[in-house]
Amino acid sequence: ILGDTGNDVNEYSLSSAFDVSTASYVQTFAVGSQETNPQGIVFNNDGTKMYITGYNGDDVNEYSLSTAFDVSTASYVQRFLVSSQEAIPSGIIFNNDGTKMFITGWSGDDVNEYSLSTAFDVSSASFAGNSERFSVATQETTPSAITFNNDGTKMYILGDTGNDVNEYSLSSAFDVSTASYVQTFAVGSQETNPQGIVFNNDG
Repeated sequence: ILGDTGNDVNEYSLSSAFDVSTASYVQTFAVGSQETNPQGIVFNNDGTKMYITGYNGDDVNEYSLSTAFDVSTASYVQRFLVSSQEAIPSGIIFNNDGTKMFITGWSGDDVNEYSLSTAFDVSSASFAGNSERFSVATQETTPSAITFNNDGTKMYILGDTGNDVNEYSLSSAFDVSTASYVQTFAVGSQETNPQGIVFNNDG
């Protein structure tokens, strides 16, 4: 769990997989030295890298973990600025092999797609231009989080204005220029400031 008050990542252990009722607190890793308004978090596939977005630095901060998914072993590596595309970055996710990175935020109300020449290395990221930007403003003006299905043919945007999850279909996997809106699911009865979204492995 990433927090904007503590400026940290809080790690929990679950004795039963994916069952939050079995969760217990383990430890905390502070990110305040790099970002005082952290908004989004994601890991690489094997848990040896962690990425934090924030709107103080308008960037993606990359950390290396010597023990997979153990935040106590995290160390700061580098940052990648996204301010030219998004001044209030909130959500972040990668495609399956780490050669694409996606950032959403409250300033542009869009999804920005970046290509990485070295997988999961943010220093190798590049933004090609408007062809790699997809607006979600018609559905959501404060997008807070983003995720995809396993094969990249569906994209989901969580919104703080509509208090909902917006689903999009992509005709080319992980290519936001091919995205089209499908439908919405409201979560306002449970949460009026939704921030994060993720699915289990089989959706």
